[in-house]
Amino acid sequence: MTLAPSHPHGQAVWSDTQLLYALEEVVETELNRHLKVAKEWMPHEYVPWSDGRNFDGVMGGEAWAPDQSKVSAVGRTALVVNLLTEDNLPSYHHEIATLFGRDGAWGTWVHRWTAEEGRHGIVMRDYLLTSRAVDPVQLERFRMAHMSEGFESDNQHSMLHTVAYVAFQELATRISHRNTGHHSGDPVCDRMLARIAADENLHMIFYRNLLEKAFELAPDQTMCAVRDVVVNFRMPGHGMPGFERAAAQIAIGGIYNLRIHHDDVLQPVLRFLKVLQIGGLGPEGIKAQEELGLYMGGLNDQATKFDERREALLARRRARAERV
Repeated sequence: MTLAPSHPHGQAVWSDTQLLYALEEVVETELNRHLKVAKEWMPHEYVPWSDGRNFDGVMGGEAWAPDQSKVSAVGRTALVVNLLTEDNLPSYHHEIATLFGRDGAWGTWVHRWTAEEGRHGIVMRDYLLTSRAVDPVQLERFRMAHMSEGFESDNQHSMLHTVAYVAFQELATRISHRNTGHHSGDPVCDRMLARIAADENLHMIFYRNLLEKAFELAPDQTMCAVRDVVVNFRMPGHGMPGFERAAAQIAIGGIYNLRIHHDDVLQPVLRFLKVLQIGGLGPEGIKAQEELGLYMGGLNDQATKFDERREALLARRRARAERV
């Protein structure tokens, strides 16, 4: 393989094309591992169909009302955010198919990942509508608005940044689904989201292992990519209607917030890859590593302050509830 010109410290600069080619064998290995451990499951088995009935409209059924939902208020908010995120799968597929390609092991993975993610949207929507967990009219209007805006990844400029991003984002999605289930108040919902979270964990492992190999091939570039992704991280649903308000409710509700993001998403991946302990870096890599360490320390401080504000808010709410 012909490498691009080297940095002064001797590390070769890899283009996206070179990295795609160099990682092809790892992708094939990880794909084969994934196919061996991934379990087939059927979305319809996780939906309480016997609870379903017609809605108002052309079927002349009963209009939705909040008291029909078995799910907690914060659970409903998180479920809508999670489903709208899954709904944008066509855009995500376009993004990764454009970056990773549709041929060879990369292409096989892209299509397999898309097929597995498609099940998540299917089962979540079927559950939400059958159990009347959320307002179906509002849900559809949100879906139309969100998908009509399209999706543009912050990392579409770089294959390496994209691999780094999804290594964290897949874990973030797993945590979000799992915590939504725990806070939903409905065992059926909890079981469904646990099944989805298991898929997301396998997707995280796939990308995390690719990122590990990228550190071996191009340590400086990979360190810079990880630094950029961690510092500028946003969940893919950030553009949906009312996202900031929903995110605040989800954070206060303990489903996903700064503390969870720091402790349960960023730290596990960084520790597994020993990112802050990697040696042999050039000037750019060392600078990125130092900046990443400083950022993580600052984020931990922010998370501590958030924890304190959250606990004070919850204490006030409990006091009001007791007075009532």
